[in-house]
Amino acid sequence: MLTPIHAICLRTVRYSDRNNILTLYSRERGRLSVLLASGTGREAARRRALTMPLSMVEGVADLRAGHELASVRDLRAMTALPSLHADPVKISIAMFLTELLGVVVPDGEPDVRLFDFMAEAVAALDACECGTANFHLAFLYRLGHFIGIEPDVGTYRKGAVFDMLEGVFRATPPLHRHFLTGEDAEGVVMLSRMRWDNLRAFRMRRGDRRRIMSAMLDYYGLHYARLTGLRSMEILGELFD
Repeated sequence: MLTPIHAICLRTVRYSDRNNILTLYSRERGRLSVLLASGTGREAARRRALTMPLSMVEGVADLRAGHELASVRDLRAMTALPSLHADPVKISIAMFLTELLGVVVPDGEPDVRLFDFMAEAVAALDACECGTANFHLAFLYRLGHFIGIEPDVGTYRKGAVFDMLEGVFRATPPLHRHFLTGEDAEGVVMLSRMRWDNLRAFRMRRGDRRRIMSAMLDYYGLHYARLTGLRSMEILGELFD
């Protein structure tokens, strides 16, 4: 069945000498794996540029029952992202976000709200001029809303601890060891105030940013066991530490 799609590129892996597999998250069909010709010519170079991490593309997918891989035709850019794919820092952030999304974005029915959030975030990253070092922190916090793990900051009271298993603040520590206290717990509330247009207002020391990032990945890891050893984290650490 031929289906028009609007999608965000997550990752490309080699499938054979002649083909690659491109993983997309589409507005119409959710997560999709499509077969793309590889090669070394001009057309292959165009496809690689078109499908870089977080690129937004549109085309027509040929979806056939019983086939895990779809084919796609008329693939083209949905919107230009000149800054995202020219800035080394933004490219590194895009690599991290696509690696993360590859783990936490579910298969199954499409989620239009999740796609729209991702598309908004991609456009915001491309447009970001100040506060880029905070972008991945804001993205991680806001993504939690769409995958069901957003912290309940309405339960926060001064001096409370953050229960990472339940996603709520408590007056006293829980009986398990997965909780945050003091400045780390307050950092969860700070993240909830971040928006794409105010990232520059949140000034953090490098050590603070790294500690917050580590806590957020621990939080995600408690809810997504496969979220371990993200290779792109090492690159982000070198950039922002």
